[in-house]
Amino acid sequence: MRAILSVSDKTGLIEFAKGLSELGFDIYSTGGTKKSLQQANVTVHGISDMTGSPEILDGRVKTLHPKVHGGILARRDLPEHMAELEEHHIQPIDMVVVNLYPFVKTVSRPDVSLTDALENIDIGGPTMIRASAKNFPSVIVVVDPQDYSRVLEHLQAGTLSLDERKKLAQKAFQHVAMYDTAISQYLWQGEEGFPENMTIALSKRYDLRYGENPHQPAVFYAENRVGQGQDSGITWAQQVWGKQLSFNNILDADAAWGAATDFAAATVAIVKHTNTCGLASDENIAEAYKKAFAGDPVSAYGGIVASNRKVTLSMAEAMKGVFYEIIIAPEYEPEALEFLKTRKDLRILIAELPKHTENKAASLDYRRVKGGLLVQAADELTEEALQTKVATNRAPTAEEMADLKFAWRAVKHIKSNAIVLAKNKVLLGMGAGQPNRVVSVDIAKSKAGEASKGSVMASDAMFPFPDSVEQAAAAGVTAIIQPGGSIRDQESIDAANKYNIAMVFTGTRHFRH
Repeated sequence: MRAILSVSDKTGLIEFAKGLSELGFDIYSTGGTKKSLQQANVTVHGISDMTGSPEILDGRVKTLHPKVHGGILARRDLPEHMAELEEHHIQPIDMVVVNLYPFVKTVSRPDVSLTDALENIDIGGPTMIRASAKNFPSVIVVVDPQDYSRVLEHLQAGTLSLDERKKLAQKAFQHVAMYDTAISQYLWQGEEGFPENMTIALSKRYDLRYGENPHQPAVFYAENRVGQGQDSGITWAQQVWGKQLSFNNILDADAAWGAATDFAAATVAIVKHTNTCGLASDENIAEAYKKAFAGDPVSAYGGIVASNRKVTLSMAEAMKGVFYEIIIAPEYEPEALEFLKTRKDLRILIAELPKHTENKAASLDYRRVKGGLLVQAADELTEEALQTKVATNRAPTAEEMADLKFAWRAVKHIKSNAIVLAKNKVLLGMGAGQPNRVVSVDIAKSKAGEASKGSVMASDAMFPFPDSVEQAAAAGVTAIIQPGGSIRDQESIDAANKYNIAMVFTGTRHFRH
């Protein structure tokens, strides 16, 4: 029996190779894999011993040879195939163990050159993987070091069934498909628009407690994207305390983290059903939490808390007595972490703060519909990119403008039709998900109560009629920020002037569905 071993990831290689040798396999290998095996005193032959040809072109051509691929692709059940092997002095190959050059790791380096990237595109490896996977009834293909011990046990017991070989082959084709996807993504970077065809590579992160409802099984996948900017956020967050996460937990935690980290200032967001119900910025993170909670203490119950700064003991203590599903932050004071761990039903997550990235793939937003996928650029307008135009007789004061900017950023994280009332960089009330914008204003008013007096209002889209401005005036709102662009803009401007409300247009909409 003959096996080819050529791996980039050397995890478990020596033990596996020794096991194969004990089972009577003759091992053939290339380059670094061969050297590692020799250093471990594993008997190994070079691929050139099989092919009779040296490696050429700086190692670009090693295994691309009929004596390799003939030995892999020959069907053992066809006498004519076996006769051809004998005629050409080719020996059958029974196992191929390959994993590929670390292309994703290489191109994720900020200083990577095109030459480095191209040199890390594996050709011989994928070719051997595909050939052996195609012929899986005759050839065992292994691409994952985690499968070594299981395959070895089956071989030792003589129980490696056709079904097991088929599973290994499926995994092999998937391995190559993900590799090719990474290369395609890398070469597409910097291009304008969207490609005519695209593939998305996903790897299982972990099983979820259940789906949107307990009767729905669910799992969480991570997108394998090339380049910078994809290792932050909920997908790669580390859970350090608490029970298994559910489908809804992930969605809500992602929404909370997105809201909190959208602010440069120290900010705490509290989210329920992906809507921000509590939000505040303050120099002191504990105070930010207290203000966020005070904005809507009823809705906060059972919510998700996200902080874009280190969680302090004083913040953790301020959370006492309120049930939360999850808290997520970039780090925790040791005392705060221990204090939070006394709450058995709380999940504690640590996530890396978002990085500025030029990687286009890291800034795409996907939304699945029946039979298809909607793809768009993410709604990521920076504070510097915000351009406002005063539409009314009165311009906002400096204090109002600061709150308008806060409210405008906050409204982006609430489902349309969305209205936000804010004051002193605190969310006082919000109306979300209503098909009628004026109803969202009513809901925001009722949430804010008397605190709405002297507040500012943000609307994620234009006002089709002046009724929302009339409602805002009745609540004591002094300034409004909205996109503008309605054919009835002047009616809303006239209403704002009537009540001495300052109103600014952004020219940008923040719909969220």
